[in-house]
Amino acid sequence: MRNSKKIVFFFPAFASTEATAPLGLLAVSTPLLRSGYSVTLIDSTITPNFKQRVLDEVKDALCLGISLVTGPMIRETVEISRAVKAWNKDFPIILGGWHPSLLPLQTLEAEFLDIVVRGQGEDAMLEIVQRLERGDSLDDVTGAGYKRDGRLILNPPRPLKSLVELPPKAYHLADFDAYERLCGRRWAMYTSSLACPFNCSYCTNAAVYGRQWNALPAEQVVEETFDLSTRYHLEMLWIVDDNFLVDIDRALRIAEGLNRVGARFRWSIQATTNLTARLQTDELRLLRRAGLHQICQGVDSASPKILKLMNKTFQDFDSIYLSAERCLEAGIRPSFNIIFGYPSEDKEDRRQTIDFIMDVCRRFPGAEFWTNIFTPYPGSPIMQHAEENGIEMPKSLEGWADYFPRYTVLPWLQGRDHQRLQTMRDYLRIAFDRQPIANLESTSWVRVLQKGLSFPARWRLDRDFYGFPAEIWLNRKLKGFVGVAKPKVDAKQLEPAVGENCP
Repeated sequence: MRNSKKIVFFFPAFASTEATAPLGLLAVSTPLLRSGYSVTLIDSTITPNFKQRVLDEVKDALCLGISLVTGPMIRETVEISRAVKAWNKDFPIILGGWHPSLLPLQTLEAEFLDIVVRGQGEDAMLEIVQRLERGDSLDDVTGAGYKRDGRLILNPPRPLKSLVELPPKAYHLADFDAYERLCGRRWAMYTSSLACPFNCSYCTNAAVYGRQWNALPAEQVVEETFDLSTRYHLEMLWIVDDNFLVDIDRALRIAEGLNRVGARFRWSIQATTNLTARLQTDELRLLRRAGLHQICQGVDSASPKILKLMNKTFQDFDSIYLSAERCLEAGIRPSFNIIFGYPSEDKEDRRQTIDFIMDVCRRFPGAEFWTNIFTPYPGSPIMQHAEENGIEMPKSLEGWADYFPRYTVLPWLQGRDHQRLQTMRDYLRIAFDRQPIANLESTSWVRVLQKGLSFPARWRLDRDFYGFPAEIWLNRKLKGFVGVAKPKVDAKQLEPAVGENCP
């Protein structure tokens, strides 16, 4: 039994200049706040000396909770957890989020962890905290994994709830002023639907949510996003749904509602190209009037062979061109994602993709492409074939810390081939404009020079020539003169009303 009603949450760094409030921790905080617990949220991205801050806060707390996804966030998770255990080896540390949900047993094996939460954590975390406070067993807490007498115990998974059954997120815990100082932009993430009906072979979504798409009613989305943007003076919302346009009628009703209430924030969505192409130009213009300014779409490859291996046979190239054309006509930025280095991709496949990117960007100025190197994540269908593809899975939680797309060297993509691909990606960044979330500013002469570099970059990409990459060197030097724009308005976060626990 522990005599404390205080919960400390730690969010390890995931991004630098584009960080904002962590949705997962805001989600699990609401049931705790409603049940009389206090919550302290520490995000390492905006907290100086975050390690000492965590150690100070846990001294009178009931437990420490950490949320993370696979990759570099694990490094700070390990550092913080070891430091807390060095202070008090019996202090409970709980891990939740994408990575523990996909690899609960291996995660729980870490000597410095006590409990993992799989899947949706709103109800599970509240039950765990209540048991810790009373000193009771976690035996019947579905979705929880824990240790007892040296044994690792995984309880049955907790049935998924539809999004409409879940409580609102505790956005008032977020320090939007601090995020704005870092990013130069005041923004937040918002979830209006969960899951995706498609099953791309590189995606982990089906492993956590199945493929059962469910969504909030349009009226609720309008009310919540309008309130969120006005309450915290947000200029932008990133709608993090896996596939926002599964129900196009719902999307249009959201747009109509936002127009009706006079919403003034911008918002971005993710959607598959086949669904985006179903929207007519007048429908896209309605969405644009409601504030939609960007649709991110997963093209992934221009090789039919690779798309078939990705289980993306639902995608065709005519729809991509149509999507780009209609979006730009409506004043919406079409943003496309590309994955290089997928198993069985060869130089011809890669060339097809580069030619496609060049063609789209030239035919539709304003379209943008973001590229990644394939990373096989746990829980994705492709990981069932990891061994035959020569992928060596990390054997511990710590081993996953370096598992990050930007630095991954694949068994079939190493040495000069890997470096050539990275150089090619650098030239794609220079060749055509892209707009990150962070509000960056530079002097006019820097912009002129960067624009000038785009012409030789395109020449190189057309000819597949990347030797002596002087433009990349010069562009890196120019980036030293680009900084995050200081906020024009020092908008202070509104304090919650007296006695108010959550929005």
